[in-house]
Amino acid sequence: MSRNFNVVQAIDKWAVFFYIVLVVFGWINIYGASVSEDQTSIFDMHYRSGMQFMWMGLSFGMALVILFTDSRLITAVPYLLYGLIVLLLIVTVFVAKDIKGSRSWLALGPFSIQPAEFSKFITALALAKLMSHPQFRLKSIQSYAIVCSMILLPMVIIVAQSETGSALVFLSFVFMLYREGLPGLIPALGFCAVVLFVVVIRFGGVALLGFEGSSTGLFIGLLISYIIALVFLRVYQSDRKHLMVLSVVPIGVFAVLLPLYKWVVRFNLVYVMMALCGGAIIYLLVLAFLKWRRTYLFIGLFLLGGFVYCFSAGYIFNSVLQPHQQKRIYVLLGMADDPTGIGYNTAQARIAIGSGGFWGKGFLQGTQTKLKYVPEQDTDFIFCTIGEEWGFVGSAMVLLVYLFFLYRLLFIAERQDNRLARIYGYCVVGIFAFHLFINVGMVIGLVPVIGIPLPFFSYGGSSFLSFTILLFLFLKLDTMRIERVRN
Repeated sequence: MSRNFNVVQAIDKWAVFFYIVLVVFGWINIYGASVSEDQTSIFDMHYRSGMQFMWMGLSFGMALVILFTDSRLITAVPYLLYGLIVLLLIVTVFVAKDIKGSRSWLALGPFSIQPAEFSKFITALALAKLMSHPQFRLKSIQSYAIVCSMILLPMVIIVAQSETGSALVFLSFVFMLYREGLPGLIPALGFCAVVLFVVVIRFGGVALLGFEGSSTGLFIGLLISYIIALVFLRVYQSDRKHLMVLSVVPIGVFAVLLPLYKWVVRFNLVYVMMALCGGAIIYLLVLAFLKWRRTYLFIGLFLLGGFVYCFSAGYIFNSVLQPHQQKRIYVLLGMADDPTGIGYNTAQARIAIGSGGFWGKGFLQGTQTKLKYVPEQDTDFIFCTIGEEWGFVGSAMVLLVYLFFLYRLLFIAERQDNRLARIYGYCVVGIFAFHLFINVGMVIGLVPVIGIPLPFFSYGGSSFLSFTILLFLFLKLDTMRIERVRN
């Protein structure tokens, strides 16, 4: 670092401002969510608000250390840190105590740390180091394999710790990969997989209206796969004749068979859809062979994958997911009502948020909060405390600050003239956005409860410290841009 360079002047002031606002308001809400009659001060170290204040001080100190660290050190150690965190994650699986079904916490004297939290920014930094290499291009199968392996390795180990929520955060790196050249088709296919899974599970046991023995979920899932294949054919292939054939044939088949079902013979409509998909797959594969075009091959393989996926979704749900995860999905999709069991947290969180009304009940006046109706109300479910005490207005203001914060980080990432800084910046934005939208969606019942913290609001030393390091490493990389210009 140049002696004439002032890192404090160079740091992005708006990002730091939003950070401080979120940290202070989060700390106040931890106090509101966890305060007891015996607590005399927000700084009392025997209670969570006092402990969070200690972690705030430690995090601020770590932020200063990062800002005044030599820039060359930050860009030199990513691979070493990645190797160490993977090793630590593996050790954690075997030595950590079982806490609420999770083996992810390591005891260090009176404190405990969760290595999974720190693996997020370390993996992001290692990815940025790898992908910023002058010869690296995200185009070949080999490059995709290396990147995916680097993401999946800590992810799989964290799943082995029974920390599914923390593992899912690594999916946020898709945002960065898309910016760096990942075809938009791949995230779109991931979205399609989620839609098909939900449709098949939610309506798999529902009989198709008017057709006995036909599963609504399987029929709609196959139909969606077929329609998406037609869309791909329309977008990626200029020859419209084959699109017309694959569009008209199903219409004609249903036009003939539906009257037959009503007046002549009963049949399973899912079998008809299966036959149509099978015929379309064979048609596309034959075209790929005759015309020697990969487009037909890929679309045919997509339809085949959708076909297999629809019929394997039930197996995935029943044999891969844990019972408590199945129950959470049942409750989320409205297939089961369990307000005193697996759906208790979300039900109570909704009550707390709804009771806050437009303006809220006021600071320390939340009855749901005071009576501890919502478990984990100062950690994963702290947003319900905001909703109850500060109301719709307070909740909206918090979300607006988060959105401004994310926008500022995105702006900083895009202005980088260095690939490492830009790639890491998009990882940072993805991680923060994933935590925000999943946590809030979890509290209000839009996504299953997977247990991830709300950045800078949820109580927890490991998460708070890791989020601070994640952010200030990026802000430090941003100051290097100015330092290079001045030198």
